Amino acid sequence: MSKIRRAFENGKAFIAFITCGDPDLETTAETVREAVRNGADLIELGIPFSDPTAEGPVIQGANLRALKGGVTTDQIFSFVEELRRDVTIPMVFMTYANVVFSYGTERFLSACATLGMDGLILPDLPFEEKEEFLPLCRQYGVDLISLIAPTSENRIAMIAKEAEGFLYIVSSLGVTGTRSEIKTDLASIVKVVREHTDLPCAIGFGISTPEQARNMASLSDGAIVGSAIIKLLEKHGKDAPNYVGEYVRSMKNAIRQMP
Repeated sequence: MSKIRRAFENGKAFIAFITCGDPDLETTAETVREAVRNGADLIELGIPFSDPTAEGPVIQGANLRALKGGVTTDQIFSFVEELRRDVTIPMVFMTYANVVFSYGTERFLSACATLGMDGLILPDLPFEEKEEFLPLCRQYGVDLISLIAPTSENRIAMIAKEAEGFLYIVSSLGVTGTRSEIKTDLASIVKVVREHTDLPCAIGFGISTPEQARNMASLSDGAIVGSAIIKLLEKHGKDAPNYVGEYVRSMKNAIRQMP
């Protein structure tokens, strides 16, 4: 069984996204630890890329700051090795296909397996092209996590049937970023997903408030938050981990009572 499922075993899951190296890897490590201490059930670690097409301006900014700071994929692997000494919850990388290709797909996935990374999210990888990565992901025990968007429509069932780890349901059209309102008919999407897989599904893109997290968790198995966390890192820099911890606690508390 995928280790990722553990994140969903104790009620609704709170999933935190953090860009590696913004403002530096030491701060990233402490931010991850604070998120875990305060209830995060799964961590998405973003490997910076110069053209993050799925990201809004907040996470784009984090990517650029990290890259300007000189962070490399090898440094991130070393950082995760250190992090894994005390962080035991499931963790996945979120990055772009070109990052994996340029590093060497097998070399990248072999490193993921050695480090104890549980999954990989590539938002620019079309479902129809996942075979470029899937065999090696399976060989090294790394779940290739699929995304379902509001535009997936008649492909939702197909994507759900072949999913691994968990399903990442994109709440809105467009890029990541906080939103005041989420209008997508997510209940219908989740219904189709439930009919075709027993894997957990979580909703991300645009979630920033406890009320939004509660609403999304009521529809699915969990809520994913990135931009709101990155905003705290942008605002507070090296002092951000405590603020992120408080924020994660408020979000986890909002969904903790969900059935």
